[in-house]
Amino acid sequence: MGTEPELNFAELRRNIDALDAEIMRLVQHRAEVSRQVGRARRASGGPRVVHQRELEIFARYRQCLGREGDELAALLLRLGRGHLGREPQ
Repeated sequence: MGTEPELNFAELRRNIDALDAEIMRLVQHRAEVSRQVGRARRASGGPRVVHQRELEIFARYRQCLGREGDELAALLLRLGRGHLGREPQ
């Protein structure tokens, strides 16, 4: 009937699985780089958290993803620096 090919749900799901794997790899890499930055900053006498930097990250994710961007930014920041109020590991 239409000119669009029928959707192949199995192929689409494989694509989602591949994207999820890549996202998880990148999230893990981001968290490790963030921990390295934090360790270097603390070793040089700097603060554990740079609030202005975190606000910039929240703004970037919010601009791209809307309110859900705040949730994602918070998770990414917590993965990299740990929970606030606790010593980093």
